[in-house]
Amino acid sequence: MKKILKVDSDESEEGSLNRDVISHILTRVPAKPLLSMKCISRGWNHIISSRSFIKDQLKNTNLVLNGFIVQDRYMFCKHDVKTISYIPVEPKNNAAKLVVHHNVFSFLPQDVVVLASCKGIVCCRTCFPSPNPTIYLCNPSNKDFIQFNCPPQCDITDSIALAFDFDFDFDPSKFKLVRVKRIQKYHDDYDVDESFYFTFEVYSSETKAWKKSNETCDCNYGLIKNKGLYIGGVLHWLTEGDQIITFNVEKELSLMISVPVPACEFRTVPQACIGEYEGRLHYVQVSEQGLHVWCLDSLEDYFDFKWVLKHCKLLEDFEAEYPRLFLNLRNRVLESDDTNPWMNPLGFKDGKLLIKVSAELYIYDMKNHKIAHACSFLQLNPQSLSHPTVFPHSLTLVSLKDP
Repeated sequence: MKKILKVDSDESEEGSLNRDVISHILTRVPAKPLLSMKCISRGWNHIISSRSFIKDQLKNTNLVLNGFIVQDRYMFCKHDVKTISYIPVEPKNNAAKLVVHHNVFSFLPQDVVVLASCKGIVCCRTCFPSPNPTIYLCNPSNKDFIQFNCPPQCDITDSIALAFDFDFDFDPSKFKLVRVKRIQKYHDDYDVDESFYFTFEVYSSETKAWKKSNETCDCNYGLIKNKGLYIGGVLHWLTEGDQIITFNVEKELSLMISVPVPACEFRTVPQACIGEYEGRLHYVQVSEQGLHVWCLDSLEDYFDFKWVLKHCKLLEDFEAEYPRLFLNLRNRVLESDDTNPWMNPLGFKDGKLLIKVSAELYIYDMKNHKIAHACSFLQLNPQSLSHPTVFPHSLTLVSLKDP
């Protein structure tokens, strides 16, 4: 007869051994099934919720993309849109279709907009207009959250990014936020050309205060798409031009990186987004020439960087492989304008791309060269025709509460 190991409140040597064995095994299990296993018993819940277990689990497993957070927004209005959707990358319990979720952040005390997502932790802000603007840092997986005041003179156009470094120092209480703000330069009356620069302000959880960095970045283009992508200690912002703004959080140094292929090389304005894959920055571009994915080869030295083409697929190949989904893509891409592109990459992580084609959303798996329908754009309940901001999201067990 096999002996079944139980995890309970037994303080005997055998009970302690059982807990150690099961804890050792569970640290190699991804976060998604572990969240369900917490319901097995109080003993399992105690093990999986302990900070030491979470630390070991993060060391033994990789954070896996679970879905995309889609934040609706107005293009010019000074009011926020409360509509937030969550698109999982895989259907639940082998269901035939993906289910779009709209109440992922209902556990927060106020309506919010999503500003950033990093290693499973999400940064939100109360919707403007607000008498007391507040920032929430939360983990939707366990509904933990902390809150603090927004930086002075917080504006709806500000981009606030989140920097967590579980890989180097597992302490959920240590994090930084970076607000990047676009400022217009003022010249004499004879200079008709407008020019802009960006400033950086850093919030440290250790000082619990915002501090303006001495660093600035001259750039005449606004920020778009996936704002504040954190990879290897560096934040990245895609701009409307052919540049990516970077900011080293610890050194407080900024640098601009040119995209692999400038927009002038194409007959129509290409659509692009940035993302992370295997710990490196990736640039995804869609044009009449197809879908192209580049990887930034020199992560540690941005002064000597090189883009490497990792993946490409012709639009005609999409049509040939999926004739029921796509037709005449190249001509439609050429005929569409920048305000309403026919194909628009929205978010990318771990080789998976959320892309909008006409009024439908698809998830393209770069590794397997397969594309699957995710949902209709109307299922997101959009309040505007502006491009939404998309944040790839991974599940994590990390608790933001004090141990």
